[in-house]
Amino acid sequence: MTHPSFETLLYGVEDGIATITLNRPDRLNAFTSRMMADLIAAFDETDADDAVKAVIVTGAGRAFCAGADLASGGSTFDFAASADPLRLEAGVGGVQRDGGGRVTLRIFDSLKPVIAAVNGPAVGIGVTMQLAMDMRLASTAARFGFVFARRGITPEAASSWFLPRLVGVQTALEWCYTGRVFPAQEALDRGLVRSLHEPEDLLPAARALAREIIDNTAPVSVALTRQLIWRMAGADHPMRAHQADSRAIQARGAAADAKEGVSAFLEKRPADYPNRVSLDMPNVWPDWTTPDFS
Repeated sequence: MTHPSFETLLYGVEDGIATITLNRPDRLNAFTSRMMADLIAAFDETDADDAVKAVIVTGAGRAFCAGADLASGGSTFDFAASADPLRLEAGVGGVQRDGGGRVTLRIFDSLKPVIAAVNGPAVGIGVTMQLAMDMRLASTAARFGFVFARRGITPEAASSWFLPRLVGVQTALEWCYTGRVFPAQEALDRGLVRSLHEPEDLLPAARALAREIIDNTAPVSVALTRQLIWRMAGADHPMRAHQADSRAIQARGAAADAKEGVSAFLEKRPADYPNRVSLDMPNVWPDWTTPDFS
């Protein structure tokens, strides 16, 4: 369904699943500054809505996302030549923030699990935006490419942080050095995607995975788990994880969700978790501060 606030996305919520569909099929869902702003706003919406328990991101038409829209020609990546107010946001020393990174950092902060359903070609920002998502399911028709060096630029969207953590340094460097476009099977073999599906089976598989999460788990616990695992991926010592884990288990253990979860297990019935992400998220890392770009 269309959403009045989004020009480049379709957005709908059904049975606890928010589906965000990149919707510029005539341009193979090429990424623009408006799509950047729409994606950030969409994740603000999914976080604020307790009816949303999981998020699926996919593309309209035959592509997931063909990368940056190159309609501006050779000046596409030249910030100095841009007058687009959505694109321009200064950081340290007036350096303009990369729009892809603004998207992936917003997804990184998501309180809901995020599943990519990669329905077709995904290159450049089309693949790097997926790296901050939790699980990637791909159609057999999907293809991937970290094509930046072939365009005379460099990897973006904080992919130098995300990609080696997902596939290892060697594979990350090979894909970025060569800039080649590779098939979905290679993405599976190297650990970039979780599973491959025939095109007609892709969204049902993504929804089934989302349902397994939604039907069996406490939303606040999932939100905390997501943040613990992502944030600890860059921690300098396991003690950081121990500190956060200890706070989390203490807070959750005293919460209504834990009482309901244990009671439901003992009584052999489905649990009905009362706590809500919008109201009941404990602060388990009081010493954690998100780095300020400025």
